[in-house]
Amino acid sequence: MPASALMNVMVGAARKAGRSLARDFGEVEQLQVSLKGPANFVSAADHRAEDIIFTELSRARPGYGLLMEERGEVKGADTTHRWIVDPLDGTTNFLHGIPIFSVSIALERDGELVAGLVYNPATDETFTAEKGKGAYINDRRRLRVAARSELAASVIGTGIPHAGRPNHELFLKELRAVMSASAGVRRMGSAALDLAWTAAGRLDGFWEHGLRAWDIAAGIVILREAGAYVSDIADKDEMLETGSIVAGNETIHAKLLKLLKAAGKNVPIADTVTKTAAAK
Repeated sequence: MPASALMNVMVGAARKAGRSLARDFGEVEQLQVSLKGPANFVSAADHRAEDIIFTELSRARPGYGLLMEERGEVKGADTTHRWIVDPLDGTTNFLHGIPIFSVSIALERDGELVAGLVYNPATDETFTAEKGKGAYINDRRRLRVAARSELAASVIGTGIPHAGRPNHELFLKELRAVMSASAGVRRMGSAALDLAWTAAGRLDGFWEHGLRAWDIAAGIVILREAGAYVSDIADKDEMLETGSIVAGNETIHAKLLKLLKAAGKNVPIADTVTKTAAAK
């Protein structure tokens, strides 16, 4: 399907940033790395990629606001549109030479997510979607969520809370429940790619807590356009606010949600996403 003018802008920005990331990925041992938090590294490559995306998007759509991982909220004259950007999702993978990382760009219009892109420079795979137009990989093959209906035959993706993050007790209970009910659990290290892979049917479902808006905004659009059901852990459409997400086809989403709710009963969920960072 021919890309729209809007998607061409998004693809152009992502690919330009991706070329910068690919060069740095080839010299990963020489990157200058600063410690941003427990097991959460931010690199010179991350900042360069965000600078590129900021410049490209601002030039193409002047006035649009932005929510970016490093810059935070950037107000625009056009209050109806906002880009939500993660220039490097999977930083730890990137710094360890693991080729599972991504650039993630979403567009929000009047508070609604209307376009999303997830690009992995290491594999040159671009997952894209616009509301009502379907989801695609590399503008060629249309994406459809997997059709499996039994958890026992399904592979489920997740993210593991690292040192210094809350919800370890909750995660272990959920992991035990999903492991016992599914064909396997996978932890790839890039939530944006996990959501894109779920849309592509590589994973049958996904869940995680403690995510930020820029981790999941693009993936939500891609999932929905691929026919997936997406909600937060309370089965509401408040993923950007709560930071939790559960995804899969209609049947797997329902079964996974039921399983997670039972596993997490009486275990408090920490508020790991500030309302300011995730607010629309």
